[in-house]
Amino acid sequence: MGTLAKEKLIRALKDEIRGCKRCPLWATRTNAVPGDGNIHSAIVFVGEAPGYHEDIQGRPFVGAAGKLLSELLLSIGLHRDEVYITNVVKCRPPNNRDPKREEIAACSPYLDEEIRIIAPRLIVTLGRHSTNYILSKGGFKGRSMISIHGKTYEVNLGGLNLVVMPTFHPAAALYNPKLKDLLIEDFKRIPRLVKQPRGQSILDDFL
Repeated sequence: MGTLAKEKLIRALKDEIRGCKRCPLWATRTNAVPGDGNIHSAIVFVGEAPGYHEDIQGRPFVGAAGKLLSELLLSIGLHRDEVYITNVVKCRPPNNRDPKREEIAACSPYLDEEIRIIAPRLIVTLGRHSTNYILSKGGFKGRSMISIHGKTYEVNLGGLNLVVMPTFHPAAALYNPKLKDLLIEDFKRIPRLVKQPRGQSILDDFL
């Protein structure tokens, strides 16, 4: 898909998200929060839902967890403007509670469309909600984050065969130094996953 076509589709999708009333979260939000970043990126990072700062600014990962995400990206030679960052749910749940199943069901088609337009090579899921949603597309269910983080899975989403690497949400790592160490190690795997030549399996070394 060409640049102009991608830009037009993403712009229309963001406008739709900002006006969305598919679930009750629209009534308590300040801003809906569509994805942000490089629409030609080979990597899409998927969190669970906006927090306070994201709700105020209308951009994903701009609070403390976003600062850590930016640091993790820099540690592997990437700036956040070089990748695409989004969430499963685009509006902040009250008091930063976990998104409900029906909220994920109502909002996830927007994520599916973002992924279809961007067509990345790799999706990095941040936390259990995004991990459960994306991996369910490949038939992987009921696995704990501690058992699957840093591993890779192949998922077909909207006709695209994608590699998915689950890892912990940066917000969780802020409160648990052990998780932060694991998150750092998981991020070290990203450059190799992306640089592997097309046509060769990028799963074998990580399963």
